[in-house]
Amino acid sequence: MVVIAKTLALYIATALAEIIGCYLPYLWLKKSAPAWYLLPAALSLMAFAWLLTLHPQAAGRVYAAYGGVYVAVALGWLWAVDGIRPSLWDVAGSAVTLAGMAIILFAPRPG
Repeated sequence: MVVIAKTLALYIATALAEIIGCYLPYLWLKKSAPAWYLLPAALSLMAFAWLLTLHPQAAGRVYAAYGGVYVAVALGWLWAVDGIRPSLWDVAGSAVTLAGMAIILFAPRPG
């Protein structure tokens, strides 16, 4: 159970780094935020890439499983930052992606 919690925490941190790294340039381009927002955005995207390397599974499996967590974290961002409550369909879709992530990541494998 501890391994699962640590894995999920790492995926959530990875997703937040990616979202922040993309959200700050969005603010600069669309909401007239200052250009210096691009520096923390770049640092956040570097952290995102580095965090992906900390996952112990094969890269392709990490990227596939990460997608499910990213969807859930992005919907949390939608609610917390954008102030838009996810719909029931958003939540259902997120649950499906998280189920897929769990199957990909935690399924028993030979060897």
